[in-house]
Amino acid sequence: MDSPKQPEDTPLSVCHFYRQVCDLPAEVDPAHLGRITLRAGRVCGLMMPAFIGSEVKAWMQRHGHQAEPVLTHPRSQRWTFLTGPDLPEDIRLFAEMSRLSVSIVRAGDIALPGPGQRPGLFRAWVQPPHDAYRPPGRIVIEAIRGCARQHARHRRRVVAYA
Repeated sequence: MDSPKQPEDTPLSVCHFYRQVCDLPAEVDPAHLGRITLRAGRVCGLMMPAFIGSEVKAWMQRHGHQAEPVLTHPRSQRWTFLTGPDLPEDIRLFAEMSRLSVSIVRAGDIALPGPGQRPGLFRAWVQPPHDAYRPPGRIVIEAIRGCARQHARHRRRVVAYA
């Protein structure tokens, strides 16, 4: 997994990279722990189990969409796709995604990878940000739905042949 950090990086320098190069509203909080977070709002997150995330990433790439930035939370085995803030505040969408084990993070903090974390325990980049690009949330939702339809067709075939 790629990471934008270098061995000499500090939480403040990584936070500066996230803010200046990636246009992510990142902060170091609390300063003594060096935890880097971003306040959701103009950046949203779509959090899902890692196995769904890997399928969504592959679907997006197959359909010509950039699938980045994406981070992993190894202990909880979940991935978060950082997206633009274009998803509507719609209870039906939240319910649909909840049934698929996907959480939409529109408010609150999203923890970002930083230097000095123990590898494999905390956040890491699956696809790191290199610039200010974030896919529209609707594209990631389309990919989630496409993967869910594939699984439903596969289940129907398996039941039909059983």
